[in-house]
Amino acid sequence: MATGPDTDTQFPAGPGSRKAPGLAATVALYTVARLGLVAVIAALLSLAGVPLLLAILLALVVALPLSLVVFRGLRARLDLALAESGRRRGAQRDALRARLRGDEPTPERSDGPDAPATRADADEPGGKPSDQQAEGETDPGPR
Repeated sequence: MATGPDTDTQFPAGPGSRKAPGLAATVALYTVARLGLVAVIAALLSLAGVPLLLAILLALVVALPLSLVVFRGLRARLDLALAESGRRRGAQRDALRARLRGDEPTPERSDGPDAPATRADADEPGGKPSDQQAEGETDPGPR
């Protein structure tokens, strides 16, 4: 069973609630369902005496609007999975931007009393600034 960020979404709580499938699983299921519909329509047309290539082309054209009606529930589930994925990625992007601006402490750092106050302090063992840093002479490093 796959675990990860795509499998953390849950259906609304209620009788028989269970974990929602991830985005990849939902997209795969929707794709297989649409291809299956095309195959069924093409098979029916070829059994009716339509040449195979023409049957496949007609099946592609007919399956598009038919899948909008037949797979309405599956499309709704796909929309929810896409929205959840977009929301989660937006939150991750906002958190990363906040960390890059320095608005939030990074998860690796602890903000306890022994934690260095700045990133430059973290370079020295023990969290103490070096002599050059204490005098204000810092090497900005490569740019």
